[in-house]
Order: sequence, then C-alpha cells, then structure tokens
Amino acid sequence: MPPYPMLGGAPTSLPTPHEEDPLASDIPPQRLTPLSAPSLLGLHRFNEADPGAAEEALLACCGSHRWALRLTAHRPYPDIESLLAAASEASYDLRPTDLAEALADESWMPQPLLGMRAPGSQAAHTALRAAHAAYEARFGHVFVVCLDGVDPEEMLDTVLSSIRTRLANDPDEERLIASDELRRIALTRLEHLVATHSQASPAR
Repeated sequence: MPPYPMLGGAPTSLPTPHEEDPLASDIPPQRLTPLSAPSLLGLHRFNEADPGAAEEALLACCGSHRWALRLTAHRPYPDIESLLAAASEASYDLRPTDLAEALADESWMPQPLLGMRAPGSQAAHTALRAAHAAYEARFGHVFVVCLDGVDPEEMLDTVLSSIRTRLANDPDEERLIASDELRRIALTRLEHLVATHSQASPAR
C-alpha cells in the first residue's frame, strides 16, 4: 500500500454544517482534552491539519470523498476511539454511489490482486487469479476482504475460500458484505495512519 499523505498545516476552523448539509450527522460536537500521552500525537496532528491534507490522508483509508469530507468536518476528535467510532458510523451511512466510488478506488491501488503476494503454489495462485476474474465479472467490482490478523501462510487460502463462498451471493447481499469489509479495512488503515504519525512526530 502506498505511504499515507503527510499531515500538516496550521489549525483550521470549519463552519458548522448547514442543516441541509448532506455531511451532517448525529455525531455530537467534539471537545479536545489536553494532550497527555505520546500515543495522541498522531491524532493531534490529524486534528490540526488543514482540511485538504486531512481529506487526502483519509482518502488513503477509504476512497469515498463523502466519507473523507464527513470525518474531516467533524474534527477535532478527543481520542482515537472517537475517531474510529465516527469512521465506522460514516461507513455504515455510505450510499450506493459512495460505495461504488470506494470500490472503484480499491481497483486503482498500485498492488497485485488480493492474496497474490501470499506464499503458495503456482496452481493456487492461478486458481486465485481465476477466482478474482469470476468475482469481478459477476459483481462488477474488485473483491475486498479485511485480512487483519490473518497469518501470511494462510492468506492465499483465506482469500480464495472467501471469494468462492461469496460468488454464491446475490448482488444485493454481496454489496452489503463488501461494504462491511470496506468499513473494517478503513478502520485498520485509519488506526495505522494515526499510529504512523504518532511515531513520526517528535515528543513535546
């Protein structure tokens, strides 16, 4: 996966969303608590980044612009748990067009098909490539599944088994599953984004 965009810039105040703003939600206004631990430095930088930089960083986690704009607009977040909860809520609210945009973005990721880098025999990799092709032909988008916690040695078999199982779904059912897998992937990437900038930030 490509490196996450750097977060920087001076703190920026955003206007309160208009009542007809499509990005408005039930997320309550957030209040910052004092920065008290190094683990919060990455979140602090995210909260203070200018809107363009924050949105760019979020788009590396999920390709829906509406999702990224919504999370950007609801800054600042008092802790990482609040950010992840807001990200999860925004993921559940993805409209069909937002989901299609996010799935299309996954297809442009500069990486091979999911699972193709995992160790395995040539026959297994050939079967996986064929399964990916069958999935895309049936549903019109790339296959996504969250592999967080899966051992590298089991990754190829896990992806192949998941594709074969989900090929039996009808399009509406598969859209719901793909949406939830994208949500889980986005949360994992978002955690990594904040942790990466936490480690990269100098102590104050």
